[in-house]
Amino acid sequence: MSRLYSLSRKEGWRQYVNTPARVAPVRLNPAQLGALGEAAKDEYDESRHDWHANFGILRTPQLATVHDELDQIVSTNRQDPDRIRGAAVIDALPGLGKTTIASSFAREFDRAELRRRGSLTDDGHERIPVFRVGLTSNTTLRTLNRMICEFYGHPGTTRSTAAQLASHAVDCVLSCETRIGIIDDVHFVDPYRKDGLDVSNHLKWLANELPLTFVYVGVGLAERGFFVEGMTGKNAVLAQTARRWTRLEVPPFEIASDEGRQHWQGLLKATERQLVLARSRPGMLVDLSDYLFERTTGHIGSFITLVSRGCLRAIRSGTEHLSQEVLDRVRIDEASEKARQQLAAAFAGRPPGAPRPATSTSSSASRAFEGSDQRRPDPSKDSRHPTTTRTRARFCTSPYGCSGSPSRREVTRTTG
Repeated sequence: MSRLYSLSRKEGWRQYVNTPARVAPVRLNPAQLGALGEAAKDEYDESRHDWHANFGILRTPQLATVHDELDQIVSTNRQDPDRIRGAAVIDALPGLGKTTIASSFAREFDRAELRRRGSLTDDGHERIPVFRVGLTSNTTLRTLNRMICEFYGHPGTTRSTAAQLASHAVDCVLSCETRIGIIDDVHFVDPYRKDGLDVSNHLKWLANELPLTFVYVGVGLAERGFFVEGMTGKNAVLAQTARRWTRLEVPPFEIASDEGRQHWQGLLKATERQLVLARSRPGMLVDLSDYLFERTTGHIGSFITLVSRGCLRAIRSGTEHLSQEVLDRVRIDEASEKARQQLAAAFAGRPPGAPRPATSTSSSASRAFEGSDQRRPDPSKDSRHPTTTRTRARFCTSPYGCSGSPSRREVTRTTG
């Protein structure tokens, strides 16, 4: 297991950037596994648990798309310091890999900058191409400035005023020639409250003062009024944020279209290749495609959690492969567990050969199948006729998920 670190400190960020990719343990077959002594088996299993929890970042279509957009934004932000630079905002629901996407992009950028320009600036300062901070629910102007200074290890963070900390933050960024600033969890900033509006305005001030590209990461930012800065009605058009910052969405996987199903199965195949189980086989996860979508509703965070916990159970139980029986014993996040029941009903009700019902989570919802209903049979109708239950399932027609209001399909299940 690697040494613990925090991405909110430059030392931790440097370790994240410089640590080489992990090497997977050798996959042993059942006979080789059985030949291990107790101590060797315990050590081997520990290495596998560590690997399955950290086997690397899968280059999904969502990640590739946002990385490409971020590259365009950062590469074109070459304006002189007297001009305003645009910012990127990764705005999506929980469990879709927003932070991973931002951090992995910034890590590659950091490596490239140091490779091209060296570890020291022309003035002899340490070059720090990226800084990263995460906000909290009680973030104020002072705490925001302090967190930026703490990332750089500035000594004056405990005894400075908010204005002094802001000056220190600017000095750190300029001296270290930082080019990307990641501000995570910006959904904690409430622009409809005074302290939240102050922080929102301060973020604009930092963008004006600092010659770098900000990458903001948060949940449901459009719905929270982040882009209109708390303004409503006609005043919303006066918000500078919506004109300066580019919103990048990260949709969940969907299986309503052929392309969406290909992307989902591509994720399953890529994951299969990473698993170190004695009885794993090609197609082990692909054969569970519907089941895995039902369990995770296309959210990659939930999917990775299910697989990593399933691998732990498969190793400890000695089954050494993933099956529905093994995964049924694994509980994951509450949103997925609730959505699972409704999605399972939709899958069970589709006629043979019919397209799969698919879900996506709209920008205003936190789980799939929001608002599903079970209709009772009309008692005025002849009771000899079978009753019909309709589950309303939201689905996306785009292979990259929904934008705006999702359309609906009725999945009809006949009983009686």
